[in-house]
Amino acid sequence: MSGRILVVDDNKVIRQLIRVNLELEGFEVVTAADGAECLDVVHHVRPDVVTLDVVMPRLNGLHTAARLRSDPRTWDIPIAIVSACTQAEVDNGESVGVDAFLAKPFEPAELVRTVGMLVRERRQRERGPGGGAEDEDGESDGGVAGRGASSGGGVATSGGVGVVDAGGE
Repeated sequence: MSGRILVVDDNKVIRQLIRVNLELEGFEVVTAADGAECLDVVHHVRPDVVTLDVVMPRLNGLHTAARLRSDPRTWDIPIAIVSACTQAEVDNGESVGVDAFLAKPFEPAELVRTVGMLVRERRQRERGPGGGAEDEDGESDGGVAGRGASSGGGVATSGGVGVVDAGGE
């Protein structure tokens, strides 16, 4: 798998842990220490996916996600929250269009699967309808819906990962 990921977390150890796990799977990783730094670099970095912690100084992850969604240059970048989220934070994340949630402490394999899924979804959306979405082994992505593909919103959880469908909101 390949793709550029912007990892945003105020904890340097967590940033490095995420970076190493993603780089081992072939992703290019750029990091930022908080939401304000994320917004400063996102246009230059042009990531395929942004991962955000929720609790950070200067600008928290949910406010950062809202700002990314409101900017015409970044509204379509998939966002994964990687944090010890409360249900209220999940609900707020869903309302601003967060695509996935991964609870800390996370399993590295779940992180890689979640980020890979978001990269594949984005590429499928860029190809348009009927473009197909196959991974490097030629297998389908299982029909994962992209943002706005369904009429209702919701959070589906599997193995500690919540995938948000912000359908039409």
